[in-house]
Amino acid sequence: MIYAILKPLIRIALFFFCRKIIIQRQSVLNTKGPLLVTANHPNSFLDAIIIGAFFKYPVHFLARGDAFKQPYHRFLLGLLNMIPIYRLSEGKQYLHLNEYAFKASQHILNNNGIVLIFIEGICVRSHELQPLKKGAARIALDYQGKQPLRVLPLGIAYSHLDGWSKSVQLIPSTPMLATDLFVHQDRAKNMLRFNQTIQPVLERLIVLPTQTAHLNSSTAIKIYQTVGLIGWLLHYPLIKPIQIWVNAKTRNTVFYDSILFGSYFFLYPIFCCLLALVLHALLGGFIVWIILILFILTGRCIVYYKNPIE
Repeated sequence: MIYAILKPLIRIALFFFCRKIIIQRQSVLNTKGPLLVTANHPNSFLDAIIIGAFFKYPVHFLARGDAFKQPYHRFLLGLLNMIPIYRLSEGKQYLHLNEYAFKASQHILNNNGIVLIFIEGICVRSHELQPLKKGAARIALDYQGKQPLRVLPLGIAYSHLDGWSKSVQLIPSTPMLATDLFVHQDRAKNMLRFNQTIQPVLERLIVLPTQTAHLNSSTAIKIYQTVGLIGWLLHYPLIKPIQIWVNAKTRNTVFYDSILFGSYFFLYPIFCCLLALVLHALLGGFIVWIILILFILTGRCIVYYKNPIE
């Protein structure tokens, strides 16, 4: 229920956070489960948020376990259908908890759901595909549901990896039958073949968004840049403190974009409500709503402020 409510709100927030989101073969994202999505992982939780927002059906994500250590983190990430999975680098004492992640994945797939796993098993702020881990192959091999399991490689790429106003490109492959990927009797050989099949496909799907002009005339460009500048000045009391706080909290980690997006997602509506209360106290009447709508529209135009082409 919470996921269904948050999903359209997240898509609205992404409209303001990202300059554009390009989805190739969008009909593939309407695929029903059981479906195992194997994606690259250049930008922490923002990858999962963007991918999940544009699938037609609910997506459950396997996410790095160290983000779940605080109870409120676990609660919030759970609302987004995220399941913790731990790496050796996060402590051997947590590895036994991975059995829960794999069992949960099987339960979701057995009920014709969708599971997303970042097949590199690590987030490196780069679009270069890292060596693939065995988690996705294990999930596919252990599947025993009644419906055929399909595997969907999906590439995600960003125009830049730091901060808002980025362009994003999602490119899904054609779903593959899991049974076609396992031709050996030996489990280890099947896992190796799974990764050897997925890797070249995924590498071709990681394509940075091309730089194209959004606006066709110099007059339109100047108008959007002017409105964007106004939006930047109006939103500065919100944007700048959040950027400073998030930068301090996420220094030397890969979480900058995901924490920045989450902060805007929760704080921007609060900021707008407070602004409406102040305006109502000062002006009153219907004019308050007109000003608030114009304020929000200038927020969208900020993405055109510095560079109208991307």
